[in-house]
Amino acid sequence: MKKTPILHTRDGISYVVPFILITSCFALWGFANDITNPMVKSFSKIFRMSVTQGSLVQVAFYGGYFAMALPAALFIKRYSYKTGILVGLGLYAVGALLFLPAAKLGNYWPFLVAYFILTCGLSFLETSANPFVLSMGEPENATRRLNLAQSFNPIGSLCGMWVAMQYIQARMNPMPTAERALLDDASFEALKAADLSVLVKPYAAIGLVLAVVFVLVLLTRIPVRKLGDAGLSRAFGPSVKRLWANKAYREGVVAQFFYVGAQITCWTFIIQYGTSVFMCEGMAEQAAEILSQRLNIVAMVLFCCSRFLCTWLLKFFKPERLLAAFATAALVLTLGVIFLDGRVSVYCLVAVSACMSLMFPTIYGLALKDTGPDAEIGSAGLIMAILGGSLLPPLQAMIIDGGALSGSFVVPAVCFAVVLAYALRRFTSVSQKPEAQ
Repeated sequence: MKKTPILHTRDGISYVVPFILITSCFALWGFANDITNPMVKSFSKIFRMSVTQGSLVQVAFYGGYFAMALPAALFIKRYSYKTGILVGLGLYAVGALLFLPAAKLGNYWPFLVAYFILTCGLSFLETSANPFVLSMGEPENATRRLNLAQSFNPIGSLCGMWVAMQYIQARMNPMPTAERALLDDASFEALKAADLSVLVKPYAAIGLVLAVVFVLVLLTRIPVRKLGDAGLSRAFGPSVKRLWANKAYREGVVAQFFYVGAQITCWTFIIQYGTSVFMCEGMAEQAAEILSQRLNIVAMVLFCCSRFLCTWLLKFFKPERLLAAFATAALVLTLGVIFLDGRVSVYCLVAVSACMSLMFPTIYGLALKDTGPDAEIGSAGLIMAILGGSLLPPLQAMIIDGGALSGSFVVPAVCFAVVLAYALRRFTSVSQKPEAQ
């Protein structure tokens, strides 16, 4: 049996170079995601806020994804994937560079505005890049191809975590949170200004990197092709009606909402949870934070390696079956965080990342399968589902502020149960198709 190539050649132009460039964008938004997760703890410390107030970083971050996904899809339908990617890179760069005036103002809210603009850019990038990668080859390879591209996302995430640990957390003033609360106003303002000057430098640097990538994408010839090349109507209203009637897509959006919520709650509070456990063992706050950040990096290494492994496993197993297996493992490990004590529970939380690696691109691929000309609008719905990363962390933060740190992980546990239900429904649906015919 002849193997189909993973990438097309169209109009005499190979997709190899465009695929590499677009894959670099996956790494870039991975960097943004995972330099941001530790900022909940950092902003809480810098501005002397509660965990719930600090989690507004995630509300602004993932709120931008939600707000811009549909406008991005309509923009892409009118123009092209390449134009959408350029707009995304531009907004990402502007948001990152806005951290400089936000630090000068010394107020929390300008940072939230900068995060919102930055993630409007990420929304454009994801709405453009994910379906573009799906369209770069034969449909039977689409989910595997997206998993391959998404494998470079955690590499960017690892870079974000490393920068957060080495260039932000390690260089901020180590004064414990309790002692900061006792400072007089003048001392607090001086300490805050010094910490903010440390925090903004990596964002300014990534803004410059984005400008370089923008120029490279602009100058690269990319074949104009969309998943919607089929002859059906591409009008917005009919697209929405067809997508709503598509059970796999409709349920996929719900599953993606809860998956992203699970991912962000686990990664946002891994440092918070690890720090608490290690301090209970007698470790100083700063040492506990550093160890927790290292474990956070271990979690991302597991996530990265597991995604490459899953890309290989998809050659042999149906996506629905793998998704069900990994969702089951994630649910069991999250229950371990809730009911086990000490370091074992922290290790369970770290191990969850290996199970999450498959989920986003696989749900995405399953949901967009057979959507044809509706793929751009469908992609917007799946990116809007990233709102789960905005709404669920504050819910978990409120449980934490109520004094139930380990119990708060019931939030991601419920999320993984929803993903498992979706995988089982897709597997059952695929299994029944031959009988229906």
